[in-house]
Amino acid sequence: MKITIVGAGILGASTAYHLAKKGYNVTIVDRDDNGQATSAAAGMICPWLSQRRNKAWYTLVKNGAAYYPQVIAELEKDGETNAGYKQVGALRLHTDEKKLRETMERAKIKRQEAPEIGELLLLSPRETKERFPLLSNGTYSSLYAEGAARVDGRRLRNALLRGAERAGAMFIQGDAVLLKDGASAVGIKVNEKEIFSDTVVVTAGAWAQSLLTPFGIDVYVKEQKAQIVHLHLPHTHTETGNWPIVIPPGKQYIAPFEQGQIVAGSSQEDDAGFDERVTARPIEEILSKTLQVAPGLAEAEWTGTRVGFRPFTPNFLPVFGDTPELKGLLFANGLGATGLTMGPYLGSVLARMAVGKPVELDLEDYAVETGRL
Repeated sequence: MKITIVGAGILGASTAYHLAKKGYNVTIVDRDDNGQATSAAAGMICPWLSQRRNKAWYTLVKNGAAYYPQVIAELEKDGETNAGYKQVGALRLHTDEKKLRETMERAKIKRQEAPEIGELLLLSPRETKERFPLLSNGTYSSLYAEGAARVDGRRLRNALLRGAERAGAMFIQGDAVLLKDGASAVGIKVNEKEIFSDTVVVTAGAWAQSLLTPFGIDVYVKEQKAQIVHLHLPHTHTETGNWPIVIPPGKQYIAPFEQGQIVAGSSQEDDAGFDERVTARPIEEILSKTLQVAPGLAEAEWTGTRVGFRPFTPNFLPVFGDTPELKGLLFANGLGATGLTMGPYLGSVLARMAVGKPVELDLEDYAVETGRL
């Protein structure tokens, strides 16, 4: 069976990896757009502390977090020992200890179905600062969640693609155009070459609509610009590889990586379009909020900013499944800000769907029709 995948972000790469490992004939195509969300993303895997109440969304992120150790172990067997993922725990900060206790009680309930949350601890301001020494003195208590992890989207995506190619998949860089025969998608044309397949999987993120428009298919996917700041600590603070993620009140986060590398983010710019520029106001807001929480970062070197475009649907819920207008076309999109959390897991789901195997999810919750204009 031949499967072609258009779009090599975290979702497409995972789909290709799982299919190739099962011995299917896989071609994955990507035109390497600037601002691909996965390439810009680095952050946290900690869905259990979110206050978002959408059950269908939570199912994906909960399953996604639980799936990470499995896929990372499989990549390690393939020789990919540096896939950018590490379980380091997370500190949910707050100045109101009552709210932290309430968050802890909710997390304990979720832990009954998600034991990967691990140990939950309420920490005093002193204990919190001991775990992340750059925080302000005496300001924030925290809830520590042992099972949280950090991930570098670019490194993980590349590891999945290398694993897929090692298993026999073919990667092509180019601009794909869908091929149609009657009411069926039969493959793609890329770099003046036609590639025919039994199933076409479109995981093209914020750019997916351009593939579908020629066939009269409208799926509303809106891009959201995100800017993420990269910092580097001086040599006095290089042993940061085991520091926990920091989740302050609001929508910011601080994710430490090895050798003094710190990621702070991110902006959420709904009306910026595909503007690839690094712009002053969002960066000022990120740095201001970050330094308010962690003034010890004031002497860190700014080493760059990544810009990405997250894909969102109208109800902020991913959509995936068959496209009624074209048989043989499997569409998945709208992973939004939690794409890294659910991407590897959802790729394993799409791999099963692409070859007609049953999946554990209620697909009606994520039907492509819900993302229509």
